Amino acid sequence: MTVVALLLLAVGTYLMKFAGPAMASGRELPRRTRQVAHLLPAALLAALVASQTFGAGTGVVVDARVVGVAAAAIAVVLRAPFAVVVIVGAGVTALTRTLFGWG
Repeated sequence: MTVVALLLLAVGTYLMKFAGPAMASGRELPRRTRQVAHLLPAALLAALVASQTFGAGTGVVVDARVVGVAAAAIAVVLRAPFAVVVIVGAGVTALTRTLFGWG
């Protein structure tokens, strides 16, 4: 029974992901919808970074992750390559945890 349920869920998920492009094929989206759609990835990434930086269970926490994200943001402002931004953020977070014992 579990295998049948998993297969039905897999097929349903595939059909739902297929439905959007299939229904929109050959049609041009309205200009305003296209403009909003172009902003969604940045908004989703910002929400993910914020929830992973400040979230801990059901509360809000300020710890070494905040320092690491701030350092990564500075690297972005200085136009560092993406790999450098990631390394700076992770390195500063690790260093902060090591030096100050922040979780």
